[in-house]
Amino acid sequence: MNQQALPVQSHPIGLRIFAKVISYIFHPLFIPSFVFYFMTQHFAHEFAGLDAGDAFFRTVVVFINTAFFPAVAIFLLWRLKFIDSIFLKTQRERIAPYMIVMVFYWWVWYLSKNFTDQPMELRVFFLGAFLTTPAALILNNFYKISMHAIAMGSAAAFLLILDFADPGHLGWAVSAAILFTGFVCTSRFIVSDHSNKDIYSGLALGVICQLIAAWVTL
Repeated sequence: MNQQALPVQSHPIGLRIFAKVISYIFHPLFIPSFVFYFMTQHFAHEFAGLDAGDAFFRTVVVFINTAFFPAVAIFLLWRLKFIDSIFLKTQRERIAPYMIVMVFYWWVWYLSKNFTDQPMELRVFFLGAFLTTPAALILNNFYKISMHAIAMGSAAAFLLILDFADPGHLGWAVSAAILFTGFVCTSRFIVSDHSNKDIYSGLALGVICQLIAAWVTL
């Protein structure tokens, strides 16, 4: 049977507040920016010709395209009454946002292919992130797959791919990614109505799409 999460009110208020904070900090729209910033800090030598200021500016550009613009679009959908809540609580409300994010993620991946002054591995991540959107849109017709789990699965899988490519240098980052993935997924169980299927299939989708992207790109 598809086990449902416990009602939100059944958890202590302190735990619910912590879970909400974690859910906001690691919102799916923020994950591409976190990954890109991580790459600029720990693979600075791969960003040929970019100083710290240029790298930060490019991180801001990634944030604008993968978080700010999609968030504004979703806000406008809400204000225009196309959706009932900016929290996208139902499958129907998630259809248009998935399509909007799909366009922006495709655009960022397309741009990443033309940049020769940044790591090629970023093409893997952005392609994997893009692939999750049509896949999640299709699955959304059947159940409410977790966006948070998809994003965290993508990030953790990408770091694992990096670690396999350069063994021994990113063990701490992979461990941190897995830890935060656990925090985020547990938080979604606490403060959302997601079932085990929603969370675990979201994680699997994020991982699979990154593996496909790595197979295609590398």
